[in-house]
Amino acid sequence: MSKSPTISFIGAGNMASAIIGGMLDSGFQASRIWASAPNDAHLQSIRKRFGISVTTDNRYCAQQADVIVLAVKPQIMADVCRDIAPIAQNTRPLVVSIAAGLGADTINEWLGGDLPIVRVMPNTPSLVGKGAAGLFASDSVTGAQKTMIQSVFEGIGAAVWVDDESLLHGVTALSGSGPAYFFLILESLEAAAADAGLNPETARELAIQTMAGAAEMAARSDHDPAQLKKNVMSPGGTTEQAINTFEDGGLRDLVQKAYSAAYTRSEEMAKELAGKE
Repeated sequence: MSKSPTISFIGAGNMASAIIGGMLDSGFQASRIWASAPNDAHLQSIRKRFGISVTTDNRYCAQQADVIVLAVKPQIMADVCRDIAPIAQNTRPLVVSIAAGLGADTINEWLGGDLPIVRVMPNTPSLVGKGAAGLFASDSVTGAQKTMIQSVFEGIGAAVWVDDESLLHGVTALSGSGPAYFFLILESLEAAAADAGLNPETARELAIQTMAGAAEMAARSDHDPAQLKKNVMSPGGTTEQAINTFEDGGLRDLVQKAYSAAYTRSEEMAKELAGKE
C-alpha cells in the first residue's frame, strides 16, 4: 500500500459522507478519494461538497483504490462484491466493510478470496463527528493498515478494535443501535416535562443539554456511572425518588432484555445475509 493511499467508497450515502468529511478534516487529500453510486446527481453534489472524484461505475471506482470501503446496504452487498471481484483480485486492495451483519469471510468469498478485510460497525452520531465504531481485522490485515483505518474512523469519533469478530454483535447492540435507546429516553423525558407544564421547546432544550452534559461528565470523570449517579443523589431528595422508581420498575432488566434482543437479531441477520444468493 502506498504511503498516501487512494480510498474508494462504493456507495455514497450519509455514512460514507460522514467518513469522507472526517477524513478531509483530518488532513486527508481530496484528490485521493473516490466515490461511486448509481445516482449521478447525488454524486455531483458530493463532488461539489468535498472536491473528491466520483463515478457511477463501481468497477472503475474500485480500480483506483488501495483501499475499498464497501458502504452499500447489506442486502445488495453480494451483487456489488461479485461485480468488483475481478478488479479486487487484480489490484489486491484492503477492503473495509461498514455493513452490519455480514461476516468478513462472507465478504471475502464474494470478492474471490484471499483479501485483507476490515469490518467496521459505525453509528449515526458519526454524522456529527461523535461516532463510536467497533472494528475487526482479518488475519491478513497488516499493522500499518490497521493504524491507517483507525485514524480514518477516529476522524468521526471513537474507534475501538475487537479481537473476535463475534464481538461485533455486542458492538451492534451497544453503540450501533444505542443512539436510538438514548433518543427514546430523550423522547420520554421531553413528554413527561411537557405534561408537567414546561413549554415543549424548553423541555427539549433542557433534556438535550442534560443528556449531553451527563455524557461529557462520564467521559471526563475517573468515577464509574454508579458513583456519578450517587453524586447527583441526596438522601430523601428528588433524584433518589426518581432512581428508586426506575429501579422498582425493573429498568435494569428491561435494558438487558433490549440489549439481548438486538444482539440476537444481529446474529440472525448475519446468518440470513450470508445465505443469500
